Amino acid sequence: MENELCSIGEMARDSGLGVSALRFYDRAGVLVPAWVDPVSGYRWYAPGQLDEARVLARLRRAGMPLADIRLTLASWSGADTELVRKLLMTHQRRLERGLAEARSEFSSLRALLDHRENTMTSLRIPTARLSVAAPELAAALDAVRFAVGTDPELPILGGVLFDIEGATLRVVATDRYRLAVARAAVDEHDGSRAQVVVPAPLVDAMRALSDGEGRVRLAVGGGRLTLEAGGREAAGECLDGGFPDYRVLLPAAGGRRAHVEVAAFRTALETGPVRSGEAGGADLSVLTVEQGGTVAVCSDSDDHPSRVAVNRDFLLDALAAGARDRLLLEVGGPTAPIAIRRPDDENAFSILMPVRLEE
Repeated sequence: MENELCSIGEMARDSGLGVSALRFYDRAGVLVPAWVDPVSGYRWYAPGQLDEARVLARLRRAGMPLADIRLTLASWSGADTELVRKLLMTHQRRLERGLAEARSEFSSLRALLDHRENTMTSLRIPTARLSVAAPELAAALDAVRFAVGTDPELPILGGVLFDIEGATLRVVATDRYRLAVARAAVDEHDGSRAQVVVPAPLVDAMRALSDGEGRVRLAVGGGRLTLEAGGREAAGECLDGGFPDYRVLLPAAGGRRAHVEVAAFRTALETGPVRSGEAGGADLSVLTVEQGGTVAVCSDSDDHPSRVAVNRDFLLDALAAGARDRLLLEVGGPTAPIAIRRPDDENAFSILMPVRLEE
């Protein structure tokens, strides 16, 4: 029988629906496999179901509600297409209304921003001079560099926030899907808070000059940042704009924690099962953290209730940036951010946003 059917992986590849989406629509009774192996539970689809799956993928991308998707597919192959046409038109009008409402809300938000900007006093350009141990600055930059954004529509995320307060320099980077924070101790700073966003090329130049012992000197002022080390200098303009308040993005305490041996965990991720993302999407690793503090990479058929999916490449990047043989993995739930912390310094960590496996 299997020779006449296509596997769930083949159906995912050819239809544009991910494996997790196909499982979801099976459970919802929308696209039920032609046969399910009673021993392995593996799903198999008839060749004729491919067209139906492609229609389903289009309806899903268009954001049609599940109830309407069910009716549309049930009527798709019938001789009378009137109901299908009405369902499509109803959803199109729903989208148009939603777009009009969204435009109205965004117009109001822009007006509020304009009023706020006009009534605020001009912000003082931060000025600061400080000294940092070169190895500490290098380690901090290494811990966050992987999370710098590359979206040209969001240029402020294409840099690293330098948040100087008291005797601490915190460096922060985020591309919306991941966030990394690290810190270094500073000397010769007067204690007033200063924040600047340093563009990625200047960050890389600063990192190159911090590759040694001794201390480096930082000077912030006039929208510029200058680093001096061993008679060499890296300087440039900082990015103009407001960086997100990273403190409100930090996960709440209380998630399940597991200590992982990084080398073994990397191997498990690289060689273990993955779930294919939606068309063009990234591969996902699905994890579970048990009460005993162990973490496992789930198989593709495992529907463990506490599982959480994450972009596998992002997780591998975070493990490398952690720069430790052992790291602490903290999982709060299927929709809560995943934190990767250093056991010896929980103030240096990265956060990954989970990926929903079901609608």
